[in-house]
Amino acid sequence: MGSAEVVMDDRTGRSPARARGPLEAFAETLVFACAALSILTTFGIIALLARETLAFFREVAPWRLFTEFEWTPLFAIPRFGIWPLLGGTLLISFIALAVAVPMGIGAAIWLSEIASPRARRFLKPALEVLAGVPTLVYGALALVVVTPILQKIVPGLAGFNALAPGLVMGLMLVATVATLVEDALRAVPHSLREAACGLGADRVTTVMSVVLPSARAGIVAATTLALGRAIGETMIVAIAAGQQPRLTLDPRVPIETMTAFIVQVAQGDVPVDTLAYRTLFVVGSLLFALTLSLNLIARIVVRGSASKAGMRQAT
Repeated sequence: MGSAEVVMDDRTGRSPARARGPLEAFAETLVFACAALSILTTFGIIALLARETLAFFREVAPWRLFTEFEWTPLFAIPRFGIWPLLGGTLLISFIALAVAVPMGIGAAIWLSEIASPRARRFLKPALEVLAGVPTLVYGALALVVVTPILQKIVPGLAGFNALAPGLVMGLMLVATVATLVEDALRAVPHSLREAACGLGADRVTTVMSVVLPSARAGIVAATTLALGRAIGETMIVAIAAGQQPRLTLDPRVPIETMTAFIVQVAQGDVPVDTLAYRTLFVVGSLLFALTLSLNLIARIVVRGSASKAGMRQAT
């Protein structure tokens, strides 16, 4: 009995003998157009930032960004040291991580290892609601509620400061960290838990000595992604942190972040095509480079973890 041999196209996986219908062709074209549009949009953003940044550097030497320690581009005698904005951004971001990472990992451990399926189905969506609250609400919460409470506890805390928005931003990021870390914990093979229990380890020892080390790459990736989101956060810091660029490690005083400065310049008070206006794109380029680097680091960590896991399964 003879059988018809179907030859598959190596590139598409389709049989070349089967003609594409008009609906399939339209769907493929639409998907390709969406992918191309996203790529073109990214290149357009990069081109815009590069053009305005190069125009800025034609008037200001690039080394001034890193050798000056004052940021006053809107003053009569401008200074272009990026350190006050960068320092303020990192200060608030690390305060947020100090809150989000421990709480997020703790919530992920509870959801993955301790909670019953019924409790997980109810509490995980409730936790993810934190990520859906508008950041404008978080900013108002930091300014109107958290700051007055902290002023009764922390001496010398100003009305605008880095501490309150950092803490509130950390609460916002708990859902992000918890979701990513829980996925990493649930990806750990159950056989490792059974082996630890067979050796006499209790639940806490199993989690701390077996599960968390096995999910280390996922935890690092979650922390890196949370840091990238904290660096790019706008409304919380624009409302509650103030607009005073200063290079300091004191979270009690007003500071200004890179995103808050972008908001300040984008309000329309600065004339277009001026040197002060182009600082918006210089700061935006630096912010883009920071967040892109963090995303690349997270992808490298995740891929490295996946390759190591594949090697362990192969052996």
